Amino acid sequence: MKHPFYKIDPWLQPYRNVLDSWCEHYRLKKDELRGTRTLADFASGHLYYGMHKIYNKLIFREWAPNALQIFLIGDFSNWDEKEEFELKRKNSEGDWELVMPLNRICHGDLYKLSIYWKGGSGHRIPSYAKYVIQDDSSKTFTCCHWMPDKEYNLKQRDFSSNNLNPLIYEAHIGMSSEDEKVSTFSEFRKEILPRIVTNGYNTLQLMAIQEHPYYGSFGYHVSNFFAVSSRFGTPDEFKELVDEAHGMGIAVIMDLVHSHSVSNTNEGLGLFDGDPGQYFHSGDRRVHKAWNSLCFDYGKNHVLHFLLSNCRYWVEEYSIDGFRFDGITSMIYYDHGLERNFTSYEMYFDGGQDIDALAYLYLANCMIHELKPGIITIAEEMSGMPGVACPIEQGGLGFDFRLAMGVPDYWIRLIKESSDEDWDMDAIFHELTQHRPEERTISYCESHDQALVGDKTIIFRLIDAEMYFNMNKGSTSMIVDRGIALHKMIRLITVATAQSGYLTFMGNEFGHPEWIDFPREGNNWSCKYARRQWSLTLNRDLRYHQLLDFDISMIHFIVEKGLLNDEAVHKIAAHNDNKVLVFRRGRYLLIFNFHPTSSFTDYAIPVKGKYRVVFDTDRPEFGGFDRIDSKMIHYSVQEGRRVTINTPFILKVYIPSRTSLILEELPVKKVTTSL
Repeated sequence: MKHPFYKIDPWLQPYRNVLDSWCEHYRLKKDELRGTRTLADFASGHLYYGMHKIYNKLIFREWAPNALQIFLIGDFSNWDEKEEFELKRKNSEGDWELVMPLNRICHGDLYKLSIYWKGGSGHRIPSYAKYVIQDDSSKTFTCCHWMPDKEYNLKQRDFSSNNLNPLIYEAHIGMSSEDEKVSTFSEFRKEILPRIVTNGYNTLQLMAIQEHPYYGSFGYHVSNFFAVSSRFGTPDEFKELVDEAHGMGIAVIMDLVHSHSVSNTNEGLGLFDGDPGQYFHSGDRRVHKAWNSLCFDYGKNHVLHFLLSNCRYWVEEYSIDGFRFDGITSMIYYDHGLERNFTSYEMYFDGGQDIDALAYLYLANCMIHELKPGIITIAEEMSGMPGVACPIEQGGLGFDFRLAMGVPDYWIRLIKESSDEDWDMDAIFHELTQHRPEERTISYCESHDQALVGDKTIIFRLIDAEMYFNMNKGSTSMIVDRGIALHKMIRLITVATAQSGYLTFMGNEFGHPEWIDFPREGNNWSCKYARRQWSLTLNRDLRYHQLLDFDISMIHFIVEKGLLNDEAVHKIAAHNDNKVLVFRRGRYLLIFNFHPTSSFTDYAIPVKGKYRVVFDTDRPEFGGFDRIDSKMIHYSVQEGRRVTINTPFILKVYIPSRTSLILEELPVKKVTTSL
């Protein structure tokens, strides 16, 4: 291993033997699985199991080692167990197979497996089912035979974003409509994709794509890992959505939930062939005590085969450009990280880590990056485990990015618990820029988490009930003025300090009011709060469009100027008495005045050069007060009673209260003399 990442962090030196032993475990497992092949060759379960058309036959296969007898039952058998649809056991590994004439099952037919084991039986959805649908009356799921005569062919298979700085628009298909309903892939493609293009985001992150029985789980209690959620449409409609996004230059990544599985028996894998340990741990480790879901046993090769095949399937079947791996902290600690505060390095290496889970993440990253140029993986990991988003060749798990999960928590805590006068500029800069030296991060102010019922978005915390009464431009409200100003500043400073990428959840870019609450018994199954009120931005009498216009301009500025290309962020000044924070990124000087009331004339900043304002939050079209003269050229000067060559330069700038400015350094013409 070249240049292991622990060499650049002296605090990791006591644990280098542990890290080396983990890496050796990963490598041995990789060699064991692939043999003389590639990992992708090993991860081919979706090409073998499930329903396949081979020449003029239909062949269905399933892995059920504990089963004694299996029947395929469905529309084609009048839901009876018939001899012609009985699977035959193929080998001692537990593979079962049924060969049928091609026309024996029709496109759209519904079916399940009827499985018998010692002491019991049950109806099950095939483990590699690619499409399942929910009965409206019973709410139960059934596998649907998806084999249309004319299947949708992806037109943009060669798409590669090769994007080193993802600007991510996080979205949920179902709640993307303004109407009180569950929206669809087709509606999202027609109505929301153009918004994302206009906004300037280059990456679409989709939640809840894998099928899940309970809509309100936000897609995190998955039952059918190879199936797109039928609530939103068909496999072909999802392909068309991905295809059109690629045609618009947008990469599509999806949440991948391999950290646990739904506990539902009929829909899920929990008691698939009667053996509770087929895919999951037995005993105390089987059930996740906080989520009431089932925990995969990553030490079993069949489980690795299933999950790695799942990664490969989404890339090859739907041309997905990457994954956000959910719940990694839960995977890599025996206690799921629930009983740790991670205040010392010892907590990462105290023996409470599941090295089989770590090995799976390593294997997944190895294989995923073999499949498609430019593909990315993002780790949702909150403990700060070293090496998670470090390159594999440096001894890490190989994720391209880690979500900076502490940033949104920090903003909510700051707004909720501190008055504006107590905000600490050094603390803000530290929180926004800290990251492990071996990792790249995705920063964000708020994702879907901050909007879930029981919590509040940034705009709702800032303005609260005033949003119902004073978002009209004709209204006068100091609360709204403060909220609008800070909403813009928080977003700009978060993206401007982002190490590698930035994320926002749909609707937050324009200060979407209220919270998210999915239909459930407690709200009489209403979708009122599980939608997005896009029309608020179309009403020019309301202030929402000003926040949207700001976000559009901000994202386009970040892209056009390549602000994130230079990852070095240098702090110039942090003045807590004035609430002013100044830092440099490349040739840009970023100035933030968080003071509630004080504007500063000729504020001295210790930099040398010639500058002009190229972006600011105080523009009237952004709901500001137009206090910045963007035409003015600012020159640094030397001041003092006795100016010498060593006298420092200062730049004097007017900084209005609650305003952010970005100044671009301009070239200075050299003066030449001739003799």
